[in-house]
Amino acid sequence: MEFTEKTIDSQIIFDGRVVKLYKDKIELPTGKESFREVVKHSGGVVILALKGEKILLVKQFRYPLKEVLFELPAGKLEEGENPFEAAKRELEEETGYCANKWTDLGYVYTSPGYSDEKLYLYKAEDLEFTHCHPDEGEIIQAFEYKYDDVLKMIDNGEINDAKTLCVLLRAKIKG
Repeated sequence: MEFTEKTIDSQIIFDGRVVKLYKDKIELPTGKESFREVVKHSGGVVILALKGEKILLVKQFRYPLKEVLFELPAGKLEEGENPFEAAKRELEEETGYCANKWTDLGYVYTSPGYSDEKLYLYKAEDLEFTHCHPDEGEIIQAFEYKYDDVLKMIDNGEINDAKTLCVLLRAKIKG
């Protein structure tokens, strides 16, 4: 069975600082035409930072949800930026730590039904504190939690961030 859809035409609807929105006219494998709305995103990184037996989480307000969330440190890739370099940059910006040991945990697609966003996942260990320097306009605070406490936070609904859940699962599977 053929699954591939072919792009006939693509029109940019919105060109923002973080995302671009396209409306694509497509041909389905059946030969019929349809439309797809696609959000283009530069991608990002997520870091499971381990400080001994503790996990570093950050707490910040997420405007689209109008909520404060607990998450793993993460951030957007700059245009042309290497994901590993972005992970090192984001860890230091958001937590003030640099890591001497890194493990690549692969990647995930956040919402492939409408977005091409790809998040690269890393584990960072053997941390050394330098200083925090979040991006302008980013109000963020880092906290240390025991692994079991993080699992309890997931279980009781305090952590609902998909990228955080994905990294914790990927790290658990890879050991």
